[in-house]
Amino acid sequence: MAATDPCELPADRQHGSTFGWSLGMVLRRWHEQVEDALKDLPHGSRGYHILAVVVHEEVPTQAALAARLVIDRSVLTYVIDDLENAGLIERQLDPRDRRARRIVATEPGRKALAEAERRVAHVEDRVLGGLPEEQRGVFRDLAGRAAEAIHAAAPGTDPCAAVSSVTLRP
Repeated sequence: MAATDPCELPADRQHGSTFGWSLGMVLRRWHEQVEDALKDLPHGSRGYHILAVVVHEEVPTQAALAARLVIDRSVLTYVIDDLENAGLIERQLDPRDRRARRIVATEPGRKALAEAERRVAHVEDRVLGGLPEEQRGVFRDLAGRAAEAIHAAAPGTDPCAAVSSVTLRP
């Protein structure tokens, strides 16, 4: 009888022989180690993703940021509050629409992101340590392409819920 859970390894298969199991193992290890590496950043990986979008993409409004990261706007407000209280970002009036607020990284926020990116890259190298170094970039690139295609096809999919469903299993 085949397993109904894509992350459950069927008894007749060796470790790593199912796609879902493989992705689950990589994601679980990544999540555990990244959360540990980012424990000093408000909201850990969620704060990190917000900072990364704010720094590397067009300065977003809160609404655009919520849509881009598929984070409930009410939850996003609390995360932004904590990032702002830590001095990492600030809300600025949008000069084109004074009703909207743009989220802008401060200089300490840019420095914190650069340090966080260094730590995340180190974690990713450890997580992908079973691959030759030259294949790690290929894996990251292909995973990114697949994720972007999935997001484009189903932009309402909450990545945090997907991560939680894999990482919070007993």
